[in-house]
Amino acid sequence: MPEPREPPSPPQEQAGQPSGEPRRPPGQPARPQVLLAFDVGARRIGMAAGDTLTRTAAPRAAAVMRPGGPDWDAIARSVRELTPGRLIVGLPYNVDGTAGPMAALARRFGTALGERFGLPVEYVDERYSSLEATGALTGARARGERRRVRKQDVDSAAAAVILERWLAGQTG
Repeated sequence: MPEPREPPSPPQEQAGQPSGEPRRPPGQPARPQVLLAFDVGARRIGMAAGDTLTRTAAPRAAAVMRPGGPDWDAIARSVRELTPGRLIVGLPYNVDGTAGPMAALARRFGTALGERFGLPVEYVDERYSSLEATGALTGARARGERRRVRKQDVDSAAAAVILERWLAGQTG
């Protein structure tokens, strides 16, 4: 009579990965992830969307920053429409690397954003993002690709720059 054998042990799982799926390197998302980025300002919050597959970002309509806080309804519409897996918030630093005067507002916004939507929030150095966005939009206007450059367009283009920086910092 053959000796009883122990059943084979199940394959090891990585956190958040059901068994049966192929293993992936640590830190690499299981599948492409939609991302939503924010450039927080005193009057508007620029928004941009992108994903980890194409590694590109596109500006979306900016939300208004009211005296009582952000236009959460406008932000919630984008979250519902896109169903992002992660939220990216630009954090304004000074040239010397210290936190800028708007950094506390951006952090408070990021904290509220994560709590409100139950999604992970990451911060990205947004230094010069508005300047970069303004240059790109002004260049597009000079080439006849845009009619005019509005402040809300700059805010959302800056959010796209922030998201592109986050994507550039990801490996895999």
